Amino acid sequence: MAALRDPESGCPWDLQQDFASIAPYTIEEAYEVADAIERGDLSHLKDELGDLLLQVAFHARMAEERGAFDFRAVVEAITSKLLRRHPHVFGDVGCHTPEEVEGLWARIKTEERGARGAMPARGVLADVPVALPALTRALKLQEKASSVGFDWHDARAVLAKIREEADEIEHALAKGDDREVASEIGDLLFAVVNLARHASTDPEATLRRTNAKFERRFRFIEEKLAARGCNPAESSLEEMDRLWDEAKAAERSS
Repeated sequence: MAALRDPESGCPWDLQQDFASIAPYTIEEAYEVADAIERGDLSHLKDELGDLLLQVAFHARMAEERGAFDFRAVVEAITSKLLRRHPHVFGDVGCHTPEEVEGLWARIKTEERGARGAMPARGVLADVPVALPALTRALKLQEKASSVGFDWHDARAVLAKIREEADEIEHALAKGDDREVASEIGDLLFAVVNLARHASTDPEATLRRTNAKFERRFRFIEEKLAARGCNPAESSLEEMDRLWDEAKAAERSS
């Protein structure tokens, strides 16, 4: 990375980058890691972890050029944090369940903020990062609210809320109010995330799997149509629906 960023002999593209321009690649590589895990592809996971590590090295190198910190300092910082936040492993604090560990972790984080002189969080939801993907942030917000008792206690109640939100979308559509329709769709999505949480499934991972399923079935349609010498744009919706059902049946049988 130091060679790539060398002002005299480095790569023109790498030299042009800064923290802001590299940040989207960092996020993308994290998603690539998640995708490899979702597919159970350990060989690909190895490659993607390397790509993600490169992002850490890239940011650390740019920080070193500014005299802020270097890669070694990044490693030392996370090592110190892991030691500090695991006194039940590296100290004499007794924690025997994941729930106890989570509570300990939260208390230590609060103490760390106080030691840094950081402003106290402005409410239960204050420390949920705004930059998270919307589905993930919705899940985190709901988890935080649930931690203080603001939650349904039955998935069926959430399902009833989803039906209510769908009805409100229908009313907004009848009124022809595009802004209200968008708002109600947002409420529906938020409620669906809540249902996923109550069903103990991660909405982001669940939607990724559904995206992959859609791609797989649509490719089946394209391949079947190509065998007939045509493509989706030249086919009717009814014909594509029949092929979609074929794809579903083929998946079930396999």
